[in-house]
Amino acid sequence: MRAEIKDDYYRMTGEKYSISAKTLATLLFSHQIRYMRLWRKANKKMTIFRRLRLWYYSRKYGLEISPTANIGKGLYLGHPYNITVGIGVKIGNNVNLHKGCTIGRENRGKREGAPTIGNCVSIGINSTIVGKITIGSDVMIAPNSFVNFDVPDHSVVIGNPGIIHEKENATQGYVAFLV
Repeated sequence: MRAEIKDDYYRMTGEKYSISAKTLATLLFSHQIRYMRLWRKANKKMTIFRRLRLWYYSRKYGLEISPTANIGKGLYLGHPYNITVGIGVKIGNNVNLHKGCTIGRENRGKREGAPTIGNCVSIGINSTIVGKITIGSDVMIAPNSFVNFDVPDHSVVIGNPGIIHEKENATQGYVAFLV
């Protein structure tokens, strides 16, 4: 099993991957881990069979993560329903995505393109990040926030429109089990 899949497993369960009945049960019955395992495999080598399975699980769970997205190790899907990650999005290591978050492209204007997200970032429930923007490392995007502007490192973004509050260790206690 690839190291990235083991890292995702660790971030989502807090346990090291091992050959055991508990690990096998988690891989079989935890849909977010099963989805990310399939996504990682499909991202490495897309086959018709993998594309069909990815499409099936995307519809079943509402997890729409583009195969062309670039996702670092240790992705955590919290309450994993209705999460959308668009084409060309770059996500760093140890990032948390929560229910209903949308990360996507903007197709026109001065921010045309897809977001780049740094390391140790927590994106809250129903948050939206759009456009060719950069989200720094150690950033907390609060629930229901709309972000279409660059966010510096060590910040908390709250509201719609988003307001930046600088804070050291912004994700402490939220982004756990770092890889």
